[in-house]
Amino acid sequence: MQARVSDLLPVEYFHVVFTLPATIAKIALQNKAAVYDLLFKASSRTLLTIAADPKHLGATIGMTSVLHSWGSALTHHPHVHIIVPGGGLSPCGKHWIACRPGFFLPVRVVSRLFRRLFLEGLMALHRSGNLAFSGQLAHLTSPDIFKTHLAPLRKTAWVVYAKPPFGGPGAVLAYLSRYTHRVAIPNSRLVSADAETVAFRWKDYRIRNRNRQKVMRLETGEFIRRFLTHVLPPGFHRIRHTGFLANGIRRARLETIRLLLAAEAQDDQEASDDKTGPPDEQSSSLTCPECGGSMVVIDAFERGKTPKSRSPPWRTAA
Repeated sequence: MQARVSDLLPVEYFHVVFTLPATIAKIALQNKAAVYDLLFKASSRTLLTIAADPKHLGATIGMTSVLHSWGSALTHHPHVHIIVPGGGLSPCGKHWIACRPGFFLPVRVVSRLFRRLFLEGLMALHRSGNLAFSGQLAHLTSPDIFKTHLAPLRKTAWVVYAKPPFGGPGAVLAYLSRYTHRVAIPNSRLVSADAETVAFRWKDYRIRNRNRQKVMRLETGEFIRRFLTHVLPPGFHRIRHTGFLANGIRRARLETIRLLLAAEAQDDQEASDDKTGPPDEQSSSLTCPECGGSMVVIDAFERGKTPKSRSPPWRTAA
C-alpha cells in the first residue's frame, strides 16, 4: 500500500465492477486460469477502447484491476473491481483530458462491448483447446454444443456496475488496503467452528434495507469446499495494472501526467488572477449570453454596498 501512494494522482477516481454471468462462472470454475485471465483482458480492453473513442473521452487511461471470485456467502461469483483515474493522456501525449465531474463512461456502451469481447475470447479459447470440461459440463467439449450454449448470453445484459466516484485519492488507498489482499472470508466474520459445522456472518444483498446481516451455518465439509473454490492457480496474479499504469511505463507516465496537471493548475490560477484586475481590463472578454455581443462594465461595488450608477446606459439606436 505504501508503494501505491506514489501512484495516486490529484484527480477524481472511479470504481467499475465487471461480473461474469452464472453460466460463464460454471465454466470458469473448471478453467480458472484461462477464464479469469480473459476476464482481466476483456474488461481492461473494454475501458481502454471506449475511453480512446473521441465520442467519449478521446484519451489513453490507466487502471488497477483486482479479481474477486466470491460472494458474501462464499459462493462462486467471479468479478473484477477496477479503479480508474478520471481522465487520460491525449493521443499526442502532451495534454491531460479530464472526465466530466462525476461521470466516467456510459455503462450501457461498456457492458455491450465487454460482452462481445469476452464471448469472442471464450470462443477463441475453446477453438484453441485451452478449455477443459468434466462432470455436468463434459458435453461442452463439442464446438457446436458450446456455441449453442453461449448463444443466449449474446442477447442478455451483462452486469457492469459503475459505483459513485471515490471521495479522493485517500479513499482509493483505503479501499485498496482493505480489499486487494483479502481472502474469501476474514476471521472477523467467523462466529463458531467445530467438527460438524461452521457459522459465519454474511450479507444478503437481495434485502434492500439495513437488515442484510445474517448468520449462515454450514456443514464443515461444505464450508471447506466453498473456501477452496476461491484458491487461485499457482502463480496467478489477481492484481493487474493496465494503460498508463502498466508496470513497464507507469513511472514515466505518472511523472508526465503530474507535470501536465501542475501546468494546467498554474494556467487556471493565472486566469483566475487576471479576472481580479480592474473592470476595464476584463470588459473585452465579457460577452452577452443572449446576443453574443461585447459587454461593458458600468460600475463595480463591494458586497452589500449600493452601486453608484442607478440607471442603465443608453441603448444605441439601430
